[in-house]
Amino acid sequence: MPSFDIVSKIDGQTLDNAINTAKKEILNRYDFHDSKSTVELDKKTNIITIVTENDMRLKAIQDSIISRMVKQQLDPNALDLDKVQQAASGNMIRKEIKVKEGIEQEAAKKIVKKIKDSGLKVQASIMDDQVRVQAKKIDDLQAVISLCRSGDFGQPLQYINMRN
Repeated sequence: MPSFDIVSKIDGQTLDNAINTAKKEILNRYDFHDSKSTVELDKKTNIITIVTENDMRLKAIQDSIISRMVKQQLDPNALDLDKVQQAASGNMIRKEIKVKEGIEQEAAKKIVKKIKDSGLKVQASIMDDQVRVQAKKIDDLQAVISLCRSGDFGQPLQYINMRN
């Protein structure tokens, strides 16, 4: 029975390259001259930590990271930018941006519901942090892929392991 998996993953090396390029870009900007701003990516926990002086610089750093991600074909929807910043030592502020890995349960439920509401003859099931879709015809699977591409689930989706 043909099947495929819907997942949400980000290439760690490409993300690291995007962060490093954004760091260099920030260091060379005139408005960041004499700034103590830092940007760090923790590869184990997938959290980007930004420490800077004020909200304007924080927004500029975020915009730089997002533009670098787009240039390296990474979807910026993988970043959880909603988390508020905290005060760090002195007059510095800190913001931690989580990189979303795997499909969250709420998004997985939305995906399965959308597939079932479409009326296609497929079976969709949630397996940990991915969704497996099975059907008798490959055409039905391709219809599910185009259906999921048209929807917005709050994070980037990839379609892998297509099997006959």
